[in-house]
Amino acid sequence: MFPCEKCGCCCRKVGEVFFAKYLALSDGSCKHLDQNSNLCKIYDQRPIFCRVDEFYDQKYSSEMSREEFYKINKELCKKFQDEFFKRSNE
Repeated sequence: MFPCEKCGCCCRKVGEVFFAKYLALSDGSCKHLDQNSNLCKIYDQRPIFCRVDEFYDQKYSSEMSREEFYKINKELCKKFQDEFFKRSNE
């Protein structure tokens, strides 16, 4: 299972994903993100692209290994965290 840190940083970037813009608030964050807890308010019903393992199984399993997919997701996660926490400390 993908090791999500539940930081909410990817949820704050949903407005930058062309197929997920319908979920974005004016600041680009997901309308289902609880800004205080950084948790998803619809976790059990969240879209497939928010479910890393299921998204891999349905869309990318024929293109790359699960390890490669995790690595890409983890790199993006780290980038989003760095950007978010840098802004928070300014």
